[in-house]
Amino acid sequence: MGFKERVKELLDTGLAEYPDLFLIDLTITDSNKIIVTLDGDNGVQLQDCINISRAIEHNLDREEQDFALEVASAGVSAPLKLVRQYKKNVGRTLSVKTKTQTIQAELVDVSDEDITLEWSSREPKKIGKGKETVLHNEKIAYGDIVEAVVTIIF
Repeated sequence: MGFKERVKELLDTGLAEYPDLFLIDLTITDSNKIIVTLDGDNGVQLQDCINISRAIEHNLDREEQDFALEVASAGVSAPLKLVRQYKKNVGRTLSVKTKTQTIQAELVDVSDEDITLEWSSREPKKIGKGKETVLHNEKIAYGDIVEAVVTIIF
């Protein structure tokens, strides 16, 4: 078994012990720098990163293969990549960039095929002068999303 396969196996074993954590990205460079990016259904705590780091590091022999290991959580400004990330962010405001537009709206529903966003805007009245508030609701397929990021509102 190669080094990369061994790391992946150890990571999968470590994540199996913590079912609320999931892998966002695993990168192993040519110089054997292992970069693990995690997310969790209830967020990622420092102890979670330590536990996954130990699951990998304590089962590899630096005498056989020298390596560097970095385990971190997906940052708040990191784009969403997995359906599981969208599901945990229902009710939050997202900035979603598609091929044709950018929408900042509340994520109200998630399915395995698409997401549903809801937002209101002030638009001219259809009859008469002035503006009215219009509620928009749009389904966007994952394939149409170029980038989706959680927007932090204070």
